[in-house]
Amino acid sequence: MKKVAVIGVGITKFGELWNSSLRSLTIEAGTKALSDAGIPGEEVDALYTGCMTGDMFVKQGHISSLIADYGGLLPVPSTRVESACASGGLALRQGFITILSGVADIVVVGGVEKMTDALGSQTTGYLASAADQEWESFNGATFPSLYALMAKRHMYEYGTTEEQLGLVAVKNHYNGSLNPNAHFPFKISLEKVMGSTLVADPLRLFHCSPVSDGAACVILASEEKAKELRDDPIWIRSSGQASGAIGIYDREDICTIDSTVNAAKSAYKMAGVTHRDIDFAEVHDCFTIAEIINIEDLGFFKKGEGGKAVEDGITSLDGELPINPSGGLKSKGHPVGATGVAQVVEVVTQLRGKAGKRQVKDAEIGLSQNIGGSGGTAVVHIFSR
Repeated sequence: MKKVAVIGVGITKFGELWNSSLRSLTIEAGTKALSDAGIPGEEVDALYTGCMTGDMFVKQGHISSLIADYGGLLPVPSTRVESACASGGLALRQGFITILSGVADIVVVGGVEKMTDALGSQTTGYLASAADQEWESFNGATFPSLYALMAKRHMYEYGTTEEQLGLVAVKNHYNGSLNPNAHFPFKISLEKVMGSTLVADPLRLFHCSPVSDGAACVILASEEKAKELRDDPIWIRSSGQASGAIGIYDREDICTIDSTVNAAKSAYKMAGVTHRDIDFAEVHDCFTIAEIINIEDLGFFKKGEGGKAVEDGITSLDGELPINPSGGLKSKGHPVGATGVAQVVEVVTQLRGKAGKRQVKDAEIGLSQNIGGSGGTAVVHIFSR
């Protein structure tokens, strides 16, 4: 099979970026990525941008044209990709497929979201559009409440504790304290998590990822181009995507995200590896229970053992299987359209050995997992040196 590599990465600071616009964030990340790849815009064959809510948060539609125009990439074909919080991961998959098809040799994949200019009530409503409007959102279900239901059931079925949920946040904030681009680059204690405001029982404020602005970008290249342009390309070993029921009411087991299970199976098969070969992973921790469920569904731990793995330090930066060395969505931030691409930026940085104080020791194979909504979409990618 043909090979596809990541040859350039770029990312902005994540946070409440009042003086930055959606277009300026995208251009900043894209310029950094092109510079990192060492190529001019004239060499780009296609552009994909993950963005969930630009037309809601900043009233800007037709983002594909906007980004191509202000990125100086006209007349390159540009496509916006939307799949809720999995928009960035799915944009990467589209770029990967485009190169495999032979249509393009160099593809820019970006992700962006400008979320903090809206009121809190508006933000909740905009994000809830990724749930089932008729049977969930209309009846008052928000994403914190949906994930709270998943957490409650996981606690009932497997004995997962509130402390284990809190330790996910403690771990990820420690990692994020080492990430200069993180929205919340500071450590927190378990006591701080447990004492924070209750949002949706059992989830508290520090169990939840923040509303963030930010952008990320990667440059993909065919095997021939990658070897021509870089001595250290990072290879995309596989890409897996799967769909699941959009509403949690329609699932046999709300402690399992079937789309992740199936996307992971596809990714492992394509890469010719198993979960045991993965050295570290960036997973979708929009809420701390999501990280616990996801590391189980990816096959890293048996169902019900994810919380104990966190408690035992297995998923810590110096543990047997580091999870979210970037700080994850919880600390790094969650500008939803950018999240899946930002995960890839971290994986590539780790595999290059350039992650500084948060560097995973002997990192050879990394995985990224990005989900949309409560699991209606999942995208899993595997990378290696």
